[in-house]
Amino acid sequence: MASNDSERRDEADSAEAAAGDDEDTGAQIAPIIKLEEVAVTTGEEDEDALLDLKAKLYRFDKEQNSWKERGTGSIKLLKHKETGRVRIVMRQAKTLKICANHNIFPEIKLTEHAGNEKSCVWHAPDFADGELKDEMFAIRFGSIENCKTFMEKVEQIAEDLGKKEKESTEGTAVASLLENLNVSKSESKEKAVPNVEETVAAAEKKSETETKTAEPSSEDKV
Repeated sequence: MASNDSERRDEADSAEAAAGDDEDTGAQIAPIIKLEEVAVTTGEEDEDALLDLKAKLYRFDKEQNSWKERGTGSIKLLKHKETGRVRIVMRQAKTLKICANHNIFPEIKLTEHAGNEKSCVWHAPDFADGELKDEMFAIRFGSIENCKTFMEKVEQIAEDLGKKEKESTEGTAVASLLENLNVSKSESKEKAVPNVEETVAAAEKKSETETKTAEPSSEDKV
């Protein structure tokens, strides 16, 4: 009996101690280390998002001759506010690690992948791993509509870039032609206008000749 009473008292003491630990004393403990907010930059601050869709990205491994998953996340078309350049950027959903990062160029071609209307493939010189590498990408969207939207948007941007490059090339050719014409006209004018010194020398020579002709010879004087 004595041992049972002792055990009960020990249990009661333990329960009271536990209750005391859980009791809110109202005391406020200041943190040992003060954490400050840090501004995180993504490199996208000077760009506007033209498109933002969820998808899963793959890259083709040439050595193993197979597709490797790059990640699932958000793929964006970002247009720079000053230069107007548009690039494709995709980050993994949880880690935000970049799995695709390259500019859209006029020659880029997107095609449906293996008869799957939710997927498409394309080639591009990509900089996601910190160095420029020629990659073949395949991307799969959650719906056919999203895949078509992505393909149409990229192709439209590429087409617009091609037109701008053509206009720029034609403009440069016209400017060069006009410059050549101006040079030719300038050279023609230089040939048409006589040199001043030559003109003066010729006039003086002509004057001396006329003077000598006008003077009488010694025989005429006698």
